[in-house]
Amino acid sequence: MKNLKDLKGCGTALVTPFQEDGSLDLKSLRRLVDFEIGDGIDFLVPCGTTGENATLSFEEHIEVVKTVCDQNKGRVPVIAGAGGNCTAKVIELARAVERTGADAILSVAPYYNKPSQEGLYRHFQAIAGAVSLPVIVYNVPGRTSSNILPDTVARLAGIDNIIGIKEASGNISQMGELAVRIPEGFKMLSGDDANTLPLIALGGQGLISVASNEIPGVMAEFTRLCMENRYPEAMRIQKKYLPLWTGNFLDTNPVPVKAVLAMMGMVKEVYRLPLVPMKESSRKILEGIVRDLGLIK
Repeated sequence: MKNLKDLKGCGTALVTPFQEDGSLDLKSLRRLVDFEIGDGIDFLVPCGTTGENATLSFEEHIEVVKTVCDQNKGRVPVIAGAGGNCTAKVIELARAVERTGADAILSVAPYYNKPSQEGLYRHFQAIAGAVSLPVIVYNVPGRTSSNILPDTVARLAGIDNIIGIKEASGNISQMGELAVRIPEGFKMLSGDDANTLPLIALGGQGLISVASNEIPGVMAEFTRLCMENRYPEAMRIQKKYLPLWTGNFLDTNPVPVKAVLAMMGMVKEVYRLPLVPMKESSRKILEGIVRDLGLIK
């Protein structure tokens, strides 16, 4: 297990490949892990939203994390998703993830229940108290209908093994307030490719990326340039790849990114309901973007 005190840089929110019959495609997952690490990614994040975790069984969830840890062979940190909207079930999942060899847990805010700030605090407090692994909380109001406010994050930062937040509110003012409220050493990671530069400029330590599934080396370099305050160079990358970053959200994540990976020959374009393939009109737009960037011929 790695010490995450110095965690920084770009991590990939890994897709979960499926076979044509809908079962796990662990061979493609292993190949994807090697592709990411070989191209310079800093850490891996399996079984998050991009990994279609909501449609994985408990056993499949653990199998995916185990496979990633096994293929990784300790090369980079593995931060495994373990979230949900029932605290007791999340604790059960987090304890199982802890036994896989993962280095930390990423836990999304409870969705649909719309808990109060006190409810959010107690939810994450309970998870952190049930495991010894470091915990990173994940704020993505657009998908959860709850927003972990800076006051609450500052309280959570007082819990020893809650070490950071993946911030995807899209609210730059909130990010700015968060940056001045959290203690030194508490990790603030961007949850949006396109908001990485301003978040790092505010004091963030990196990015958990969707686009790094497709272009891990580019996203790792972009994040590094931001962290080195080399913003003109980072902006050149942002200008070139922004069409892909926005194209990845022409449909619900991870539908577009999985479509691109299928175009690249990395995975089969298979989703689990309720996700379905993107409309042909959107696919043509996305394919044009990918061709223009030279990711496919």
